[in-house]
This record gives sequence, structure tokens and C-alpha cells, in this order.
Amino acid sequence: MLDPGDVVLAHMQFANSFDIKKRPAVVLFEEFTNVVVAGITSNRKMRGIPLTRMDGAIKDSVIKTNYIFTITEKAILKKLFRLSREKKAELHIALLSKLASLSD
Repeated sequence: MLDPGDVVLAHMQFANSFDIKKRPAVVLFEEFTNVVVAGITSNRKMRGIPLTRMDGAIKDSVIKTNYIFTITEKAILKKLFRLSREKKAELHIALLSKLASLSD
């Protein structure tokens, strides 16, 4: 069972290719064996929420709030760590900001 804020290692397919690679992602929610995640990159030039070694990351990274997708729970290889309450709140605010245009 996964919880929102869990950081997992999963098999993911990139939008611009058919390649499937192991990549970290943050669980946003899980429903009926589908898991909605936000991708994580070590390219710190990308926009998103900074994730540091102090947060639990292997290396300084960025949670990409523009890279949200659904994977099956079978694609998840393992849970790596859980975001702190503060980092989850930061991610929540960033995602709400991205979705704010829906309420116009």
C-alpha cells in the first residue's frame, strides 16, 4: 500500500520515446491499482520542487510538477522514502497553482 508523498523507484516510459527506464517518482494518489505520480529528475535546471539529500534523495533533484502521469502499481520496484510534511505541503501548493486555471 502506497501513501501520498511516498517516493518510489518505478519503471516509467518517457513521453518522447518508447524507452522504459527505472526512475524515481512521488506518489500523488493510488486508486484501483493505478498510481498517479510526479516524476523526479536530477537535472536541477528543471522547474519544480527542490528535493535534497536532507529530504532523503540519493542526490539533489527536482520534483517535476509538470510531469504527472499514471503507472500501474506493478511498475513500482520499491519505496525509497517518504516526503516530510513540509515538503508534501510545498508540493500540494505547487500542484494547486498549476490547476488554478481550471476554476476560471
